Amino acid sequence: MLEIVLLMIALVGSSLAALFDLKTTEIPDEIPYAMMIVGIIAHVIKSFLVLSYWPFLLSVIVGLSFLGFGFLMYYIGQWGGGDAKILSAMGFLIPVLPPQIKTSLMFPLPLSFFFNVFLVGAFYMIVYAVVLSMIERNIWLEFVKDLRANTKMIMIFNLSMVAFIVLLVSIFANYYLLPVNDMIIFIVTMLLVSVGFFILWKFVKTVEKVGFKKRILVSKLRVGDVPDFYKIWEGVTEKEIEKIKKSGKKYIWIKSGVRFAPAFPLALLFTLYFGDGISLLIGLRSTLKYLGIRH
Repeated sequence: MLEIVLLMIALVGSSLAALFDLKTTEIPDEIPYAMMIVGIIAHVIKSFLVLSYWPFLLSVIVGLSFLGFGFLMYYIGQWGGGDAKILSAMGFLIPVLPPQIKTSLMFPLPLSFFFNVFLVGAFYMIVYAVVLSMIERNIWLEFVKDLRANTKMIMIFNLSMVAFIVLLVSIFANYYLLPVNDMIIFIVTMLLVSVGFFILWKFVKTVEKVGFKKRILVSKLRVGDVPDFYKIWEGVTEKEIEKIKKSGKKYIWIKSGVRFAPAFPLALLFTLYFGDGISLLIGLRSTLKYLGIRH
């Protein structure tokens, strides 16, 4: 019963964060922090009840692993800080699939959910990015230029993904006794897909760079607006606005982008109802291969 309650808190909390993100572009810190605290306390209680340190330890491992990855995305300018905190909070809350949920997962819940976050997030990002790129043709020229200029960042991301995936798989392999073949399939597939998603992400960022910037009067700058010269995706505060006004600037470029927070509750629902996105992709590949052989 406790696991179901934590699952509902994760769903409601992430949905609330998504609503704030869509409406104001800011996620209040109180939401992910409250989710983290509830998750940690709940698993401390569970550890006492079952006389095992594992529920608490697993919650901390998953939560901190997600936090580390989330802030990696934050510091390379791909996510906002709120996105990183929400991902971490969900790790603290639901490090395992509740036994009452009968969804068949190929891998432990955190790994399945982690992959599905990118799968679900990619779908709704692709739609508007492609449509806009058809309108703004210079987006493609800028995209190719950006890839060439960020070769090192792409390599760092790839190496980070390898380390992160191997770490999580090694942790869960001992606990869940995952078959070696499944581990190899997951690591290779996850790496290839994550690299593909990263390149796709760079394309979306190019769309944001070309199509989601506007020049406004400094007097109209609001809390939460993100100046174009900010490398980290963090909105300005009241103090920063006053500082910009005192600088004597009349105009400032600000940027907007994809509100990524909705991907978290959507990915959770997708995981609960459909299972592993990675298994669906593998199944689709097998089906296409079978049809190709038949033809």
